[in-house]
Amino acid sequence: MERHFKWLTSLMVWIGRKFGFMRVLNPLRYIRIMDWYIIKKFIGTYFFSILLIIAIAIVFDFNENLSKFVEHKAPVRAIIFDYYANFIPYYSNLFSPLFVFISVIFFTSKLAGNSEIIAMMSSGVSYKRLLRPYMISCILLSTMAFYLNSYVIPHGTVIRQNFESLYRNSTRLTSSDNVMLQVAKGTIAYIQHYDDKSKRGYGFSLDKFEDKKLVSHMTAMEIQYDTISDAKYHWSVTGWKIRQLKGLREHITSGSKRDTLIQMEPTDLVYSKGQQETFTSPELLDYISKQINRGSGNVVQYQVEYHKRIATSFASFILTIIGASLASRKRKGGMGLYLGLGLGLSFLYIMLQTVSATFAINANAPPVLAAWMPNMLFAIVAYFLYRSAPR
Repeated sequence: MERHFKWLTSLMVWIGRKFGFMRVLNPLRYIRIMDWYIIKKFIGTYFFSILLIIAIAIVFDFNENLSKFVEHKAPVRAIIFDYYANFIPYYSNLFSPLFVFISVIFFTSKLAGNSEIIAMMSSGVSYKRLLRPYMISCILLSTMAFYLNSYVIPHGTVIRQNFESLYRNSTRLTSSDNVMLQVAKGTIAYIQHYDDKSKRGYGFSLDKFEDKKLVSHMTAMEIQYDTISDAKYHWSVTGWKIRQLKGLREHITSGSKRDTLIQMEPTDLVYSKGQQETFTSPELLDYISKQINRGSGNVVQYQVEYHKRIATSFASFILTIIGASLASRKRKGGMGLYLGLGLGLSFLYIMLQTVSATFAINANAPPVLAAWMPNMLFAIVAYFLYRSAPR
């Protein structure tokens, strides 16, 4: 056998010599039996806690909204697939740092209670080395949470909010009055009244300025957004009139109907509560940039949402260090004390996150600071707990 495949053996030896340096890039090279053991404990406890808590939340939510579902005759299929199928990933990801913290406290306390951590450290494993599988698990969970929060959950949030507006009698803003915005450099649009349900506006005007002088003034009785067009910014104006101003001369053209391109969308005209949660991260970034260029001041909540998605992913690392530092010491009384401390710190983190976001929106605080403030404060707590952890 070796004679027939001698050339293959030689090839593998040559590849090993030439590209052996690439072995350092293999992440599995750094994962040992102890790491796999802790990672399985971490991931398993994390998903078990999510299933347990979300199942309880669904029972309470269904019991609370059952009368509204019956009153508005919500179909069973819509309740299951439009509401709860998007309810589960939304709230699971929203409280992901909390689930991570509870999981770390729970299984680390069990390890410490069974003297497994003492055995690991007695065999020469340092506390820093012990935290390696924790950090690997955090990388996996944080990456998954960030991807879901940035690209998957926003689409489901749109479906869930539409369901709530239909079958839960949830108030949702569907019109706006006296909307004025800059759609391009030197171009100002104004709509007297806009109805988001029909995507139609009334009392429309479009003014173009050059060197602070009005050069074009367009008016229209109605403006309709083209919802079936493949491209964006397609509008149809009815009863339009354009006045072209050149010095002291004026040229007027008019017509009954006309298709035109105006760099605005229905989302720019009506703001509803929680609208920032329906955008993916690239859409959020594009929307923020577009609104800042227009001079709009209604972008703080979008900026906070964008930075919060990144900050929440990093929160898992901080809360994991806190949980592992608290629960790795073996004490009498079991995990009750650690679980209580863990829950208290988790809810304190969520409360601080909410307060900082509200403060940024209402007090014009920097959105980046508001999104990262809980992480910065809890990072200090994590550092001191890590320093005082058993060695």
